Amino acid sequence: MRGSSRAAAAAGGNALGEVLGSLDSGEIAEGLFASLGSIEDNATLRRALTDPSREGGAKTELVRRLFGGKVPDQVVHVVATLAAQRWADERDFGDALETLAVTAVIDRAERRGKLQDVEDELFRFERIVAGNPGLRDALTNRQGNPQGKADIVARLLDGKASVETIRLAQQAVRAPRGRRLDAVLESYLRLAADRRGQLTAVVTSATPLSNEETQRLAQALGGIYGHAIQIQPIVDPAVVGGLRVAIGNEVIDGTIARKLEGARRHLGA
Repeated sequence: MRGSSRAAAAAGGNALGEVLGSLDSGEIAEGLFASLGSIEDNATLRRALTDPSREGGAKTELVRRLFGGKVPDQVVHVVATLAAQRWADERDFGDALETLAVTAVIDRAERRGKLQDVEDELFRFERIVAGNPGLRDALTNRQGNPQGKADIVARLLDGKASVETIRLAQQAVRAPRGRRLDAVLESYLRLAADRRGQLTAVVTSATPLSNEETQRLAQALGGIYGHAIQIQPIVDPAVVGGLRVAIGNEVIDGTIARKLEGARRHLGA
C-alpha cells in the first residue's frame, strides 16, 4: 500500500482494537467478512467508499445507512472508520477490510489458546492442497461454486482442525479476490505469525529434520533476523541435499539440486 492507504489501514486497525473484547471476535470477523463481500460485489458502492473527492462524513453515513442493523455496531464502527479515510487505490480498501476480518479470527484463536494450532493447521492444509491436483483444481476453479468449495473444506477439515482454521480456509477458497490460493493462505499465516511476534521459515529438505536440527536452525535464523522463528518443514526428495529456507519473500537456497542446476546452466552457456 502507498502512503495514504497505509495510514488509512492503520486507522482501521485502531478501530478494530477499540472493539475487540466488547463482542466475541468471531462475530466481529463474520460481520467484517459479510461487509467485505457486499462491498466487493458492488463496484458502485466500492467506488463511493473510496472516492477521494467525497467527504469522510458522507462516506461514514453511507456505511451506517447500508450496514446498520445488518451487522453488529462494532463492525459498523470499523467499516465506517475505514470509509472515512483517504485511499491511494480502490483495492486497498478491500485488502485492509480483509486483513481486519482475518485479524479478528486470529484474535479469537489467541483468546482460546489456539493460535499456534491455527498456524500449523493452515500450513498443513496448504501443503495438502498443493500435493493433490484434483483437490487443488476443485478449490481453485474460477467457475466453481464458492459455497461448494467451502463445503469441501469443511468436510476435509472437520474434526481435524480448529473452527478458526476451518473458517479461514473457507474464506480463502470462497473469496480469493483474484489471488492464488497459496498466496491467500500465506498472507493469513503472516498475520498469525505477526500476532505472535514471530517470523515463519518454510524449510524444505530431502529428509525430515530432527528436533535438534530444527531447534538449531530456528536459533540460527533468529540470530540473523532478530525475531523468534517458527519452522514449518517440508520434505522433498527432489532437493537431494541441503536446505531451502523461505522467509517471506526472501529465499535462501543451499540445496544440491540448485547447485546442480547452476552447473548445468554454466556448462550449457
